[in-house]
Amino acid sequence: MSYAVKEMFLTLQGEGVQAGRRAVFVRFAGCNLWSGREEDRATAICRFCDTDFVGMDGAGGARFADAAALAAAAAAMWDGDTAERFAVLTGGEPMLQVDDALVDALHAAGFAIAIESNGTLPVHPGIDWVCISPKAGSETVQRSGDELKLVWPQPGSDVDAMERWDFAHLLVQPLDDPHAEANRAAAIAFVMQRPRWRLTLQTHKMLGLR
Repeated sequence: MSYAVKEMFLTLQGEGVQAGRRAVFVRFAGCNLWSGREEDRATAICRFCDTDFVGMDGAGGARFADAAALAAAAAAMWDGDTAERFAVLTGGEPMLQVDDALVDALHAAGFAIAIESNGTLPVHPGIDWVCISPKAGSETVQRSGDELKLVWPQPGSDVDAMERWDFAHLLVQPLDDPHAEANRAAAIAFVMQRPRWRLTLQTHKMLGLR
């Protein structure tokens, strides 16, 4: 199987429990909740995505012929000491493409693998760190993992149901849109009302990182 990757780059994880950790981000092209094209945003299930995942023209992006080629490119991005290699599979929706061969190849290259998924598809069992960000209006079938990251406010979200799912960490992240200040206040109020949850911020944007 070949893999369509929008971009691949070395950075620090900016969100969630793993924030601040050095990571190779592999952003897959394509999503099942939005085409990624502005003319389709108003009718999409997920309308607030702030990521360009269309095509394969980003830095480090390409169509990789096989899993070994993609894993080799990720290893080359890491550069230097092979200890603590960490790859974050994101998108778009990475589970449209992630398969046994890719998980095995990344593990063979020494990577621990994290995924950031909308949860509408089952996550591969070989993934080492599972982060699910549910989207209102879609069915979340992956209801277990390491962290649940809820973008807020998100009308239509069944938060009570989410609290019954099997996640080690429950996180709420302010929606980054023109109402950012109000969204931060809403997210803080959310955590004050629901102490099982923790606030997470997009620190990569604050630091000017990708």
